[in-house]
Amino acid sequence: MVVSHDYQKAEHYLAVLKQEVQLVASRLGTTQTVKQLHWGGGTPTYLRPEDIRQLADFLASIFHLDKDAEIACEMDPRRLSQSHIEALRASGFNRVSLGIQDLQPEVQAAINRVQPLSVITDVCHWIRQAGMKSLNFDLMIGLPHQTVQTFTQTLDHCIALQPDRFAVFNYAHVPWMKKHQKLIREETLPSFTERLALQQLTLDKLQQAGYAYIGMDHFAKTSDELWIAQKNKTLWRNFQGYTTHKDMDILAFGASAISQTENVYAQNLKNLPEYQQAIEQGRLPIEKGLLVTKQDQLHRAAITHILCDLEIDKRAFEKKWNIVFDAYFHAALIDFKEMEKDGLLLLGTDTTQVTEIGRLFLRNIAMCLDFYLKNSVDSVSSPPRYSKTV
Repeated sequence: MVVSHDYQKAEHYLAVLKQEVQLVASRLGTTQTVKQLHWGGGTPTYLRPEDIRQLADFLASIFHLDKDAEIACEMDPRRLSQSHIEALRASGFNRVSLGIQDLQPEVQAAINRVQPLSVITDVCHWIRQAGMKSLNFDLMIGLPHQTVQTFTQTLDHCIALQPDRFAVFNYAHVPWMKKHQKLIREETLPSFTERLALQQLTLDKLQQAGYAYIGMDHFAKTSDELWIAQKNKTLWRNFQGYTTHKDMDILAFGASAISQTENVYAQNLKNLPEYQQAIEQGRLPIEKGLLVTKQDQLHRAAITHILCDLEIDKRAFEKKWNIVFDAYFHAALIDFKEMEKDGLLLLGTDTTQVTEIGRLFLRNIAMCLDFYLKNSVDSVSSPPRYSKTV
């Protein structure tokens, strides 16, 4: 993300981005079929409509896009015109996500994201008019000046616009990692009790409006394929989030982008000049990578079952991974027993199941299965590497 009013910087970035795609394609080949294409990070719709079309055409000329591919874009409503929507639709995009966060003026001013309801309403009209398959709203709880009363109004307005999905994230205040957050005064943030009330409000309001809680902050209409996949136990989760497409490699392009295959994670250089220099020198801009061990795969599989299926079939898991589940996850089971007392889990001989209240604490449950988290040794004086869960 670069904050700039100089569009030439975007044009230069696009040129370098295309070079990176060609570098990867020259090594990988172009015979693979792309089933999902996602534009995200920063604000892709900062691009001019004509550049959206050109970049989409370029990608389609390099890779083979499946005729039924999911093609999605994150959008900032403040900088959108109907021409942007038309360019996306003409380029094959069928899913869009609007970054709304909150609709209250005081909250928007505090986070420097002023966008009146009328702007959101216009954008939604353009999206529906263009015939997009799916519309998602991104909201956030825990923002400055938020209260149950004010967020009730935000939820009511958003529900009235009838998106297909909601992602309602918890704001993570990590000013030691994100310098711009230093502008937010901590005394204006909701207390822990208020955040819990906001989370319960969101759960109640959206479920009453016909949205099923998938987990990990995500809600979907009961006619949505995410909800159907969860019921059928075909829902999956990759580095990007929930998906109905299992076992697909992720190729990520751009500064700081993270790619994922079955056995590898690789992250591009985060520093923009270094990223651009590497590509201009004909080098892949990879800063660091990780080889995934058998142990990693096993723990990842257990965590995925919790996050997607809301249960682990221990006998099936043992058969696939050739382990004795209770012995292998002995340390996790100690934590699980405490969570069962709190009503978050049901521990059976053959299954571990998440309860309804446990859905709100999926991260906490999954953390018990994280080998590295349980065995990390962080310096007491070092700032935490991640935000607290609610």
